Amino acid sequence: MANELSIKNKDDDLYHGSGKTNAEIMRHSCEHVMAAAIMSFWPKAKRGVGPAIAKGFYQDAEIPGYKLVPEDLKKIEHKMDLIKKSKTPFVKLSKDIEDAINYEKEHNQQYKVEILQELKLKGEKEVTYYQTGDYIDLCRGPHVKDTSCIGFFKLDRLAGAYWRGDEKNPMLQRIYGLCFDTKDELVTYIWQMEEAKKRDHRILGKSLDLFVINENIGKGLPLLTPKGAKIRKIIEDYEYALGLKYGFEYVNTPHIARSEMYKKTGHWQHYKDVMYGSFGIENEEYVLKPMNCPHHYMIYASRQRSYRDLPIRYAESGTCYRYEKAGELSGLLRVRSLTIDDAHILMRDDQIEDEFKNCIEMVSKMFKAFNLKDYYVRLSLSDPSDAIKYIADSNIWDKASKKLEKIVIDNKLKYIIAKGEASFYGPKIDYIVKDSIGREWQMSTLQLDLFMGKRLNLVYVDKNGQEKHPVILHRGLTGSIERTLAILIEHYAGAFPLWLSPVQVKLIPISDRHINHVQKINQYLSDASIRVEIDSRNEPMQAKIRDATLQKVPFLGIIGDKEIEKSANNDICLSVRGRNNNNLGQISLTDFLEILNKNIEKKI
Repeated sequence: MANELSIKNKDDDLYHGSGKTNAEIMRHSCEHVMAAAIMSFWPKAKRGVGPAIAKGFYQDAEIPGYKLVPEDLKKIEHKMDLIKKSKTPFVKLSKDIEDAINYEKEHNQQYKVEILQELKLKGEKEVTYYQTGDYIDLCRGPHVKDTSCIGFFKLDRLAGAYWRGDEKNPMLQRIYGLCFDTKDELVTYIWQMEEAKKRDHRILGKSLDLFVINENIGKGLPLLTPKGAKIRKIIEDYEYALGLKYGFEYVNTPHIARSEMYKKTGHWQHYKDVMYGSFGIENEEYVLKPMNCPHHYMIYASRQRSYRDLPIRYAESGTCYRYEKAGELSGLLRVRSLTIDDAHILMRDDQIEDEFKNCIEMVSKMFKAFNLKDYYVRLSLSDPSDAIKYIADSNIWDKASKKLEKIVIDNKLKYIIAKGEASFYGPKIDYIVKDSIGREWQMSTLQLDLFMGKRLNLVYVDKNGQEKHPVILHRGLTGSIERTLAILIEHYAGAFPLWLSPVQVKLIPISDRHINHVQKINQYLSDASIRVEIDSRNEPMQAKIRDATLQKVPFLGIIGDKEIEKSANNDICLSVRGRNNNNLGQISLTDFLEILNKNIEKKI
């Protein structure tokens, strides 16, 4: 397991074993320090929950008669610094649950009382508290040794949050904080977040005219403009060509299916919460498809199959529909209508390793084309203690998990293990990629399914004339096209490489008398499959150049008297300005096209 990534942080002995990572324990301890600081300023504050989260923590509180403002964060931070320097220990205490309820009532902590009363109903007899100096809070723990171990922190922002996420409950004030093991990590993350604001695909998507989300159509239902649709088509064409090289056959399936199909597969039982309500057609129940899998299986089942036919590789960019809560929707990253670049390989047992190897190669080539060079995989396995979540057969799960881990190791993939993250029908490999500013995104996924062939009675005839069930590899090349587009917008900050740019060349005539010459260049480049636009507006040349620069067009072709004069004796000429000061100066059209084609071929 030389390539397995550690999911623990350093200084393991600093913490009390709990199944939590050291980062979680450190961040939760930091939250206790923040809560202590809050209570020192507002002793009548009624505290809600205060968990560790990715990169930090938060604390919910009701502060009678006072609304927190951003300036308060500095004041709280300063107090936290003092508490950290005091090296105050975290001391674990135990209380009888009745004593704990009375204690919280005496201190007017109604939200803690509510939590304790629920624990009492569940049969809890005793609960634990942690004391840090004068501050005491109900908590399972564990915590760091003392306050000097809480890492480097910064209070990030204020927000509102309903108690327990229910809008019928009181609105509490929430303080978010960041916490890291080192100062460099904290500084890097803060820079990352500032840079991310500049790259926000929702803002760039609007300014670059790539997509629209309109309330008249509905939340989470993006509309791609001509430019956005061009990028999507380029991505799909690239994936299509890549798939053909690896033996995939493309299919096309409807957007709806009978709900009975999803009950057979198990999706109805496991995914019903994200499926839209059923509707009737001629006394039969239908649903919008949440995934493409069942449709592909029925194509396989439409004919008798021999072991010689396998593997069968079906691929499709199929639009699916999943319910996401309004508060979870985010531009193209979280949508209700998503196009999954999906594939299903139905194969024999002896073909599993070769088919996974091919898919791993495909993903690697795709990431290289997108200039996503830094990635690892998450080996997502089942949690045997949560049998309800999965199709239960411990022997098959064990076999599939061992097989998939061997594939990961044999293909020299860096990986972590994530227990409990498997799909309900099998373990999977989730690809986690880092973008140009170091943020992590989940993209591709490869899932090993040893159940569904048997469940749906999909069969092939082996060399001995016996019927057997195929094994299935679910391959999501990027996850969804919409999410991929969002990630790439932010990865490139809207400045797409030439091969992905919706407009590759913008032609700018200096005056109206140069338009005929520009149109000849436009026709020449268009005939060569270059995506080109002419800016013939009645605007100054510098204004046109500025606008094209803001639109992040890779190359500007400027045509005036000098270019026309030079074109009279030679090949058609233009002056070319490249993005990032990559200026080519006056150049013949044939030479320019050669440069364009080379860059497109190299995916730069």
